[in-house]
This record gives sequence, structure tokens and C-alpha cells, in this order.
Amino acid sequence: MNERILSIKNSFITESASVSDTKALEILRIKYLSKNGLLPALLSDLKNVAKEDKPAIGKELNLLKNFVESSFKEIKERIDSAGSSSKETIDLSLPARALPLGSKHIITQTMEEITDIFKTLGFGVYEGPEIESDYYNFEALNFAPDHPARDMQDTFFINDTFLLRTHTTPVQIRIMEKQAPPVRAIMPGKVFRNEAVSTRSHYQFHQIDGIFVDHKVTFAELKGTLVAFAKQFYGSDIKFRFRASYFPFTEPSAEMDITCFICKGEGCRICKHSGWLEILGCGMVDPNVFKSVNLDPDVYSGYAFGMGIERIALLKYNITDIRIFFENDVRFLKQFPALK
Repeated sequence: MNERILSIKNSFITESASVSDTKALEILRIKYLSKNGLLPALLSDLKNVAKEDKPAIGKELNLLKNFVESSFKEIKERIDSAGSSSKETIDLSLPARALPLGSKHIITQTMEEITDIFKTLGFGVYEGPEIESDYYNFEALNFAPDHPARDMQDTFFINDTFLLRTHTTPVQIRIMEKQAPPVRAIMPGKVFRNEAVSTRSHYQFHQIDGIFVDHKVTFAELKGTLVAFAKQFYGSDIKFRFRASYFPFTEPSAEMDITCFICKGEGCRICKHSGWLEILGCGMVDPNVFKSVNLDPDVYSGYAFGMGIERIALLKYNITDIRIFFENDVRFLKQFPALK
């Protein structure tokens, strides 16, 4: 029995010397310390030892067991220590990892870009209520009582007096009621129309209206302002034209086109092969609008303009469906990081 004890001890010492990782250590544990290992088997054979020899053999077995267990513990600590020292250390001089940041919605970015341009041209920025009265939305802007825009098919009426504004132009009336000329202002905001949702139209969208009122304001000044805006926003190499149009609150009225910046005027699907893109409507303020705010149209004149933000963003970024602006799809929004 003593020879077996010595043999197992020597065998353990030899095998444990070459253990360098946790996998080898586990193999060593199974061989010597597991339920079916060499040490438990040796302890089990103690019952076969002569009675007078059991105390001495038992003592030797306990010494072997303690030796193997303590050696096993030392080897494990050595392997764990070596593993921790080989781990990658933290370099405190390295810059921190950049956190993922969101950005403003592409409509907000487009609106702010347009607003900043008009600020450089001397325009102030004003806002008004989205729930508007029939007077400010229609009557004060020279809409006749039977004008089609008053029909329920175009407007979300709340009751006989109030509605969701169909354009931001009512803010012009509110400004002129409170502020004596000269008035130079733009009015960005959300508007609503009772329209069927499709790739090119929606029941909610955004507009920017603008107005300039003073003595002897001319159509030439209107054209100069809008051309300056268009060249800053679309590029200095664009061509432009003004076409006669009609709006109840301006006379004369016009629509402004620019050369298609996709095909450079050659004709493509975006411009319907005409080479031109309509970007806004404009005109000289109608005398009846001045009368509604108690300004003498013989003393004052002015111009006004308005543009749809979604339409401008659709054209500028070659987006084919207006509905995607309102779906909050992160995959779409991530394509337009902050422009500034």
C-alpha cells in the first residue's frame, strides 16, 4: 500500500509540472480527485489493509490527499494569475468611443436651411397657431365665400368658426395687424389639408411663407429676393423663370421655376422631361389684403411668397414618396445626418 501511495504521489508531481492551462488542469483533477479518480480509489482500498497497519496507512493517505489538493489549488491560482496578466490593459490616453448620436429630421433641416438664408436677407421669423379662424385663414386673405378652398373636401373644419390652417399665410395678417410697416418676415410651420394620401400629397405638410411691406415695394424686388434665395439654396449656376399664376391674396401672381438640378435642364423623370421645376408661388400683396389690416394700398405695397418644404426636400434629395417623411423609419432618417 505504501508503494502505491508513493507511486501515485510521484506520478502526480510529474504530471502537474506540465499543466499550463485550465483544460489540462481539469484533466488532472478528473484523474486524481474525481469520484472515480486514483485518490478516492486508494482511500476505498483502506478497508483491505490489516487492522494493525490502518493507522499508519491512513495517515499517509491523508498526507497524500492534502498534498494533491493543495498542489491543485496552487496550480489553479498560478494559471488564473497568468491569464489575468495577459489580458489587454486599458490605455487611458486613448480617446473615448464616440456615442451614436441622432440628428434633426430632414424636413427640419431643410426648413432651417431655408430660414437661415432668408435671415441673411433681412427677414425675421414668426410663427402662428395651427388652429386658425375662418377669418384669418380665408376672409382676410381675400378668399371669396364660394372659393373652392372653403369646401369640406380641402379643409379640416373644427366648427363653423375654426379649422386646421391650410397654409401659413394667415400669419401675415396677424403680423400686419400688430406691426406697422416696414414688415419683412417669413413664417415657417405645419399646415393641413383634407387630401388623399399618395406618393405626392399628404394631409399634413410644412410651408414657409414670406412677406415684405413698405413704401414703393416693386415686383422687381420680389424677383431679386427669390433669385438670391434660389441661387444660395440650389447653386449659383441655376436658371430661373417666372410664370403668371393666380392666388387670392396676391395680384399680380406668379410661380417660380428653376432649371432641374437633376438633369441640368436636359429633361428627366423628376421634371417630367420639361427641364424645369416649380419651387414656389409669389406675387404682389392684393389691395384687399391691405384693407383687411387697415393699411392704405395707395400708400403701401408689398410682396408675398410661399413654398412647400416637403416638395423642396423631395426635389433636392430625389425622394419619390412624400409619405416616408412621416413614417419615422430609422433606416431612412439615418441617411440624412445633420447638415451643420
